[in-house]
Amino acid sequence: MAQRTLRGRRAVASREDAPVTDEADVLRRGLEAFAELGYEATTVRELAKRLGVSHNYINDRYESKLGFWTAVIDSAARPLFEELMVADRASSDEERLVIAVTVFCRGAVKSPEINRIVADESVRDSDRLAYLFEEYVSPWWSQLTPAIKRLMKAGVIPPVPMNMVFFAITWPALALTQKAMAHRLRRDADKETSTSDQLAELVLTGLLPMRGKQSR
Repeated sequence: MAQRTLRGRRAVASREDAPVTDEADVLRRGLEAFAELGYEATTVRELAKRLGVSHNYINDRYESKLGFWTAVIDSAARPLFEELMVADRASSDEERLVIAVTVFCRGAVKSPEINRIVADESVRDSDRLAYLFEEYVSPWWSQLTPAIKRLMKAGVIPPVPMNMVFFAITWPALALTQKAMAHRLRRDADKETSTSDQLAELVLTGLLPMRGKQSR
C-alpha cells in the first residue's frame, strides 16, 4: 500500500501543467533541506523559502510534502542504484562484491545527503522507509545475496548472518558523510576521493580476508 501511494504521488510530479521552474535545482535544494533537517522538521514553508518558490508550489507540483520527498529521493538515488546494479555483469562473485563496496563508498562522497537521509529514515519504520527498501534496497540486495552466499560457501567470506554483511557494506560509507566529526578528527577534507577508496579497501579486507593474498 505504501509503495503504491508513493508511486501515485511521484506520478503527479510529471504533470505537464506544473510551473516552469528549474526542477533539477529545486530537487537539489530539497535534498539538502531534508538531509539537514530531517523529514518531520522540514516544513512546506521552509521548503518554499529554500527553493525560492511560492508557498503553494510543493502541493501544486508534487501534491504534498511526501510527494516532493519521493521525487527528491528518486532524483538522488536513481543514478547510484543504476551504478550498483551494473555489478551483476561482473565476471565473478568476488568482483561483484568489490564493485558494490566501492560504489557505495564513492557514492557517499558524490551525494552525502542521500546517505544522511537513509540513515535517518532507517531508525524508525514508516512509509518512507518502506519506499526506500522496496524501490532501492531490496532489488539490489536480492541481486547481490546469491553471490555473497556462494562466497561464504566457498570459505571466501566468513560465515556470518546476511544482515551483518549488508551493514558491513553500506554503513561504513556513512562515515564519509560526517564531515563535522571528520574535521574534529583532522581529516584532510581535500582528499575525499582517495579516502572513499581507502575505506572501500578497508571494508573489503574485512569481508574478503584472502583477497590479493592468493596471487602472492
